[in-house]
Amino acid sequence: MEFREFNAYVYILTNKTRSVLYIGVTNSLERRVFEHKVRLHPDGFAARYECDRLIYFEGYSDMSNAIIREKQLKKWKRGWKTALIDESNPPWLDLAEDWYSDEDFKDFID
Repeated sequence: MEFREFNAYVYILTNKTRSVLYIGVTNSLERRVFEHKVRLHPDGFAARYECDRLIYFEGYSDMSNAIIREKQLKKWKRGWKTALIDESNPPWLDLAEDWYSDEDFKDFID
């Protein structure tokens, strides 16, 4: 699935140890994942728990349907979410691992 085809996205991030799942919605998946990776919002849930690995996403033609799906997924039990991820990304690879270059991060490195 090409992520640039859609107007809205529901996505799931995890941390290095896969101990936390973060579910979000956005109109620009590439931009929003980058914000998570550089911890643009350091006081947010995803930054606090170091969720910066994109392991799942769904694309939608309109934001209202994406928001409905985000709310649905947030109510799911962890096992259901894990099964959803395992179905499309069994090794839980970071789907955005090769989206950015080192140059993209240069302004965010301490």
